[in-house]
Amino acid sequence: MRWDIFCCVVDNYGDIGVTWRLARQLVAEQGARVRLWVDDLAALARICPQADAGASCQRLDDVEVRHWAPAWQTVEPADVVIEAFACALPADYVAAMSARETPVLWLNLEYLSAESWVEGCHGLPSMQGNGQQKFFFFPGFTAGTGGLLREGGLLAARDGLQGDAEARTGFLASLGIAPAANARLVSLFAYENAALAGWLDALAGDDMATHLLVPEGRILGDLQRWTGQSLEAGQMLQRGALNVQVLPFMQQDQYDALLWCCDLNLVRGEDSFVRAQWAGRPLVWHIYPQQDDAHLEKLDAFMTLYCQGLSSQAEAALRALWHAWNTGEAMAPAWAAWREQAEELASHARAWARRQAVRADLAAALVQFYRNWL
Repeated sequence: MRWDIFCCVVDNYGDIGVTWRLARQLVAEQGARVRLWVDDLAALARICPQADAGASCQRLDDVEVRHWAPAWQTVEPADVVIEAFACALPADYVAAMSARETPVLWLNLEYLSAESWVEGCHGLPSMQGNGQQKFFFFPGFTAGTGGLLREGGLLAARDGLQGDAEARTGFLASLGIAPAANARLVSLFAYENAALAGWLDALAGDDMATHLLVPEGRILGDLQRWTGQSLEAGQMLQRGALNVQVLPFMQQDQYDALLWCCDLNLVRGEDSFVRAQWAGRPLVWHIYPQQDDAHLEKLDAFMTLYCQGLSSQAEAALRALWHAWNTGEAMAPAWAAWREQAEELASHARAWARRQAVRADLAAALVQFYRNWL
């Protein structure tokens, strides 16, 4: 199987994060030959330091990574072509797909959503102007969708680290992290957020110590305004019960392990959102903001699925915190309510990860879709 995956980097690391994970997994676990076309190789280099942002062609983890330059160079289309998140394929490439003697499976890998209509649209064809069919492929959380990205050894690796205190201490130390023994360990990766200052105030005045880990990203500006000083990777500061540590941007595998080590993970977008779920730890999702608050419907749709099995008190606490975080409302009351339900929410996070792990992963579902299409 030869696959071409096209990625137009829109949200810095979400688009490339998903497609880079998918490309690696298709090669490693499905025996596919994959070309990953990326228009912004600098974004890839942030999550994969081995990448050369100036190379037109390079091989990384057995994936052929190509620079998707404005001036398209003619190539033979692959057996399966994925346009990630509705990016527009080069016109010459589409023409070559149409002219190919053996048909090409053309897939639009859609954004992740828990909305109910997704199941009805997953796998549907759309006739294109040149007579080709393009199929919509939706990742998701239910049996009628394409599932979630999950590498074969991911959960075993997670369990190994979470079950080995010495290994966790060693991994955190490799990143320069040495939390106090009784401190709550929290990771923060988010978009700009008006709710941040109120939450940090609540953490600083809390009766439990918090060690907050902040990888470099868009939330750093809000953090600097709260602290009143410039911050960069490696810096630490303390205010009351809150210890803040800024981390350098890290490789995907490192970030996964960081999520596994934390007691709570605040994540954003799609890639880190899914990885936080596999961590089996409580999370708060900062969904990508859209016009007219359309994103809040998507947020509620996921919470409706995720909250199944929670007590009414724990569900109310989770919904209140997530809504406050995504709307800029006061965080202190919601945080206090969430803390009261923390034990149940931690148990629920593990159960949710187990339930999702029963389903086929996204890479396997894509391969099965191709085989059924043949």
